Amino acid sequence: MTQPISRFWQRSLASGFLAALMTSLCLGSGCNTLEPAPPSSAEELQTQPLSPLPLRALAQQRRLQIGTAVQVKPLQQEAPYRQILAREFNQITTENAMKFRVIHPKPDRYDFTDADQIVRFAQTHRMAVHGHAMVWYRTQPDWLTQGEWTRQTLMPVLKDHIRTVVRQYRGRVQSWDVVNEAIDDQGNLRDNLWLRVIGPEYIAIAFQEAHAADPKARLFYNDYGGEEVGKKSDAIYDLVKTLRDQGVPIHGVGLQMHKTIKRPPKFDRIHKNLQRLQALGLDVRITEMDVQIHGGQGNLTQKLHAQAQVYQQILKLCLNAPNCKALTVWGLSDQHSWIPEFFKRPDAPLLFDSAYQPKPAYNALKALLQ
Repeated sequence: MTQPISRFWQRSLASGFLAALMTSLCLGSGCNTLEPAPPSSAEELQTQPLSPLPLRALAQQRRLQIGTAVQVKPLQQEAPYRQILAREFNQITTENAMKFRVIHPKPDRYDFTDADQIVRFAQTHRMAVHGHAMVWYRTQPDWLTQGEWTRQTLMPVLKDHIRTVVRQYRGRVQSWDVVNEAIDDQGNLRDNLWLRVIGPEYIAIAFQEAHAADPKARLFYNDYGGEEVGKKSDAIYDLVKTLRDQGVPIHGVGLQMHKTIKRPPKFDRIHKNLQRLQALGLDVRITEMDVQIHGGQGNLTQKLHAQAQVYQQILKLCLNAPNCKALTVWGLSDQHSWIPEFFKRPDAPLLFDSAYQPKPAYNALKALLQ
């Protein structure tokens, strides 16, 4: 969803304040106007001159995918978007183009137009593609949500959709969010069309069909709020363990990592969750990371520094976990983040601002990767 620049950020950009901040902000311990300094390891990293290499080159040296979610409209219309995308990232996720409503708008029609354009761009620039999202309770077409289904009539719809989409991109999409957000906030299976009509086994069926359509693709369960050990992550762990025990072809878990500086992550709890997923033999991807700063009020310098610390510490956890294979941010520029429209307030949750200038969070990732 492309968002207009808020009035707050327009004023900031017009005054030159935000652009100046991006280039002049000190990230070291000598900046006494910032919030409390990060741990000494991060502090030491920030005193080093930043490498001239882009993020993707530094990530590739660590055998890590550094990615972003891509929207087709700015990809078509904005040259800076294309330039930064190709330069800085070695992996992309299709933000909306492969969701059910977009790619399967009618019962007898698939529309691969937007997804094809994103995949072609990735191939041209030697980027891995992560497909999102095969089976989800949202962004479904009216013909699906308003239909009168039985188990016998809905099952072929589920199987045909997965087979058709995965086969279309066989060999070109390396990994998929096969099932997205099937656990609710209380740790129960989320009420949705698939659960009500087909039953809990719709999850296993989805993975089996995706694997049959492309046996080489890596298949993930993806969810929000399950990064730290706790009620929801326990439920996700139980779900994927059960799938593994049943021989279902699942290769990993996607941790969305939508965070905020008002409630910073508990990094030790994320570390424990990564460890137990590794013990199951499952990979982990950070799939949709953004960090809200609740912009518009307060000290912007402090907020951007706090945001940079969260990004850097999550990357550090990922680099230190053998099973963490990717870190993907949910959007390239603040101008195209979903957060301002969804929460009805200005924000700047991504690595590049609305004018495509790198922010302290970008520099923090680069400092750690180098």
